[in-house]
Amino acid sequence: MSVTLEPIVGRYITFAIQGKQCRVYFEEAGSGIPLVCLHTAGADNRQYRHMMNDPEITARYRVLAFDMPWHGKSYPPEGWQDTEYKLSTALYVDTVMAFCAALELECPVVIGCSIGGRIVLQLAHLHSDKFRALIGVEAADHQQPWYDTSWLHRGDVHGGEVCAALVSGLVAPQSPAVHRHETLWQYMQGGPGIFKGDLYFYRVDSDLRGKLTGIRTDLCPLYLLTGEYDFSCTPEDTLRTAESIPGAEVTVMREVGHFPMSENPAQFRKYLLPVLKRIEGE
Repeated sequence: MSVTLEPIVGRYITFAIQGKQCRVYFEEAGSGIPLVCLHTAGADNRQYRHMMNDPEITARYRVLAFDMPWHGKSYPPEGWQDTEYKLSTALYVDTVMAFCAALELECPVVIGCSIGGRIVLQLAHLHSDKFRALIGVEAADHQQPWYDTSWLHRGDVHGGEVCAALVSGLVAPQSPAVHRHETLWQYMQGGPGIFKGDLYFYRVDSDLRGKLTGIRTDLCPLYLLTGEYDFSCTPEDTLRTAESIPGAEVTVMREVGHFPMSENPAQFRKYLLPVLKRIEGE
């Protein structure tokens, strides 16, 4: 019998976010510089499993990926049944900062994709002194919405399937089928209304145009990596954003779309490893 035991360890931690106790699930692997990973809207930390299984990364970094409250294996805060989930910019920033504080992470690196990439820009704006470096994947200060969120929480459609259908075109044609379908499966498993609640942040509450002045990339390097096949956050969106942030470094990644770390991990690591090596040496 052939058995593979992965180095990933999963645990729960309970801490307060904006005064509410939250039981949050996270996974980690490796040791060294803390590297906190933020998943995309409506998904969970499984998007980063390939990075946590990459010995070249985990030899130098302690990779931590957590499920946001309401997502994956993390519970909503108590009383959730009487509320509608809507992710705001302030709540997102406070969630990331609270997670890092709860685990006593000293000057971590944060990598975030999609909504995680957007919040990385706000972290750079508000808390650049708290991080060693920030990596925004598919990140821009604003994107014009191209989707209709009214389809994302209805009683007459399967919520998970419509979420996966919505994002399916964002996967590059070169991405291996096994990783494409794995990425879409994660979207099919999201809780009711969660993808819609995340997109409230993305399309309503987080227009950062003209609000990112004063970012100190000399204190906290900012790397922006965007896939050439991403029509949600296009390379042009990322390049436009970087024009207002002196010192921000942009790389357009070939043959990947909106979910590079899960849709084509082998291609993504070609771009990620040089960035991580630079951060390690700084």
